[in-house]
Amino acid sequence: MSEEISIIITISLIIFTSPLIAKILRLPTITVEIILGAVAAYFAFIIDHAILDLAAKLGFLYLMFLAGLEVDMKKIVNISPTILKKSLIYNVILFSLSTLITVYLDIGYIFIVILPLISIGLLAALKKEYGDVEWIRLSILVGLIGEIVSIFALTTVTAGLEFGINFEFYKIMFLFVMFLISMIIFYKVFHNLIWWFPEIKAYLMPEKDHQEQDIRVSMSIFFLMIAIMMILHLKVAFGAFIAGAFITTFFEQHNKQLPHKLEHFGFGWLVPIFFISVGASFELTAVFQDGLFVKAILIVFAMVGIRFIASMLFVKEMGWNKFFMIGLSHSMPITLLIAVTTIAYNNHSITQEYYYAFILAAILEVLIVMIAIRILSYFINSKKIQ
Repeated sequence: MSEEISIIITISLIIFTSPLIAKILRLPTITVEIILGAVAAYFAFIIDHAILDLAAKLGFLYLMFLAGLEVDMKKIVNISPTILKKSLIYNVILFSLSTLITVYLDIGYIFIVILPLISIGLLAALKKEYGDVEWIRLSILVGLIGEIVSIFALTTVTAGLEFGINFEFYKIMFLFVMFLISMIIFYKVFHNLIWWFPEIKAYLMPEKDHQEQDIRVSMSIFFLMIAIMMILHLKVAFGAFIAGAFITTFFEQHNKQLPHKLEHFGFGWLVPIFFISVGASFELTAVFQDGLFVKAILIVFAMVGIRFIASMLFVKEMGWNKFFMIGLSHSMPITLLIAVTTIAYNNHSITQEYYYAFILAAILEVLIVMIAIRILSYFINSKKIQ
């Protein structure tokens, strides 16, 4: 059997079986996909191949696109000034503590960006399990700000690592800022345009749509933003993120099913290939390497610890018995963490050992935090009943 056929059959089986296994083990499907990818690579069912590499890169960009779908600019505009101020301070505390840890341990500066990462992807799973409770609502609002800060910080630091602090770096950052300003202007113009001419939305995404026009428009915006990033020599991942945020901001109210359709499309096909590829790049034997597991545990401890301290800002809103749920719910940025770690490893900003440690930490974080939230939620609810 040829290498291509082996890879295609193995990936197909993992995509099909991972949700079933995840349901039995009560784990996020992402975690299972990474583990199965590592097992498949260990037994040589998956090897490094151009086809897998291309599909994984596309899956990664679509993952960033889905991360952008979580960001609705209208919600951010309508956040109360107090929560907005606290959310920004929350991020300042995260990055400050991360800087202290990085400098004290004398490790790569990319850790300053990696440790405070926030991705609200798994908050949807928590909301589904625990309902629309107060701490989840606040976590989503604070997380929206955090995810935007994380993406901005990521773009800045990776540019610095790639070019150094020189003319090329300032040129890239200037283009980046000009791009953001142009996006704000475009946002205002388009917002006013659809306010005066609401039929534009209906024309782009008709209600009686038999041609999947909403998906076509979304994919056009997705690839257009990637092309713009390539022309400007900026991170294409950021373009994918902006494309997702644009679609959610302007089209979610008109077509509420669109984000869900795009998520189902991505998580049912492209994104799993990326996570399987991440698992395949992780050597199972590395788990037994000296100090790797300890490094992973320390990363988990650092990421959860800084969020616990920062979440004390919300004692007034949540009380002493629930404030830590904010920090815990932000301690599972598995999608963004693996995405950023992949970029850092490809840019040679972190060693292979730390790359493995971060993948292992991402998996352990989900396991530890999910269990912790379940236990703490039980005690909080039992006190309410009493």
